[in-house]
Amino acid sequence: MSKVISFVIPCYRSAETIGRVVAELDAAMQKMPAYQYEIVLVNDCSPDNTFEVIRGLCAQRTDICGISLARNFGQHAALMAGFRYTRGDVVICLDDDGQTPAAEAGKLLAKIEEGFDVVYAKYAHKQHSGFRNFGSKVNEMMTRVMLGKPKELYLSSYFAAKRFVVDEMLRYTNPYPYVIGLVLRTTKNITNVEVAHRERESGVSGYTMGKLLGLWFNGFTAFSIKPLRIATAMGCMTACAGFLYGIYTVIKKFVNPNVPIGFSAMMAALVFIGGMIMLMLGLIGEYIGRIYISLNNSPQYVIRECVGNAADDQKENESSRTV
Repeated sequence: MSKVISFVIPCYRSAETIGRVVAELDAAMQKMPAYQYEIVLVNDCSPDNTFEVIRGLCAQRTDICGISLARNFGQHAALMAGFRYTRGDVVICLDDDGQTPAAEAGKLLAKIEEGFDVVYAKYAHKQHSGFRNFGSKVNEMMTRVMLGKPKELYLSSYFAAKRFVVDEMLRYTNPYPYVIGLVLRTTKNITNVEVAHRERESGVSGYTMGKLLGLWFNGFTAFSIKPLRIATAMGCMTACAGFLYGIYTVIKKFVNPNVPIGFSAMMAALVFIGGMIMLMLGLIGEYIGRIYISLNNSPQYVIRECVGNAADDQKENESSRTV
């Protein structure tokens, strides 16, 4: 029996590009007749007519389903929504703008067939803007330090994962999902495969500095307590430094009573210590706030409408809950 591949594509401002991405997927999968496939398109409350384009694609064929979120929840929440409507043995996630080459999905599948649980696409030359490249570097450093990512592993939005990995990720139902963190806590059997990276055909990236900061906070507050341990270590270091400086001041006063105690040095120390305290309190407050929101059952995402196979799945889920 042939394996089923599920493609999950979060969509935002992609009315002009999503049709070409789907066509490229079709052409790529026609060269791999050993696989069956389906496509799940998740509209992350795009302000243009992206969902109307998705609706049109779903009306033309039965292997595409569309999901529309009630508001903009972000790329990772959109991926989680799409995962719930996949049926494939392998799930492949890619972007809606054509920069991640759908034609090279076979490279990811070949590595999966070799026995790896997750395969990330690696780009020799990224065609992102300087801002996005900087964000990627910060994200790479954050995942390596806070989440234990191997240094040699390259992470991207174009990846393939086996069914059991996706099922494990779906066990996470709290708000603030971070797909990379969910993958890293599920398996270490991960590899890279090099693919090309294209220039954006149209539009601009939906990631702003605010969204990138929110994404990084999701990563290290939802899946790591290292920031709290770092805060504890910095507090200990600051306390030790203050204690040693106090001893030095006392000794200096005894050795030379005429040496004045510096007011500027004292104020600098107070400002530094006060700033550190406020930083640590803010970090602790961030954790407590996320706990509070999770206890309030804040939704990971809210689905406004489903079309295609997704609508049928939703009806089945509702009927099962009713029973």
